[in-house]
Amino acid sequence: MSVDLVKHTGGCHCGKVRFEVLAKAELKAYDCNSCSICVKKGMLPVLVPKENFKLLEGEEHISCYTFNTHQAKHYFCTTCGIHPFYQPRTNPNGRGISLHCLDEGTVKKVNIVPCNALDWKNWQKYLDENPKARNLTENVE
Repeated sequence: MSVDLVKHTGGCHCGKVRFEVLAKAELKAYDCNSCSICVKKGMLPVLVPKENFKLLEGEEHISCYTFNTHQAKHYFCTTCGIHPFYQPRTNPNGRGISLHCLDEGTVKKVNIVPCNALDWKNWQKYLDENPKARNLTENVE
């Protein structure tokens, strides 16, 4: 089934990091408690394949934070500290875009999906029960 994709733009707080992402006009974002950094940031990721993400400017202002297994890559602006996107541990070919970093005007609706995966075992169980969460294509199919 073909869905029309919309070009959404966004960036960090100071504007030095800018990106665009192709996704549906109606987005699905996750409210997940599996990762301590996303909980502390208040991140609601919109998950897309990495080929639907394009960094427009600011590569020289981006740094990367990793922890634990060092598989997830949390990118942030070195000037303002905002984390506009990341590479998920569960899918290095995907990107998690911070819903709060998208510009206004192109998002028609957001469905927030709760994901109670407080510990590693629950997260693995969630992924097993929701296989689409692994391939990160729910906002483009």
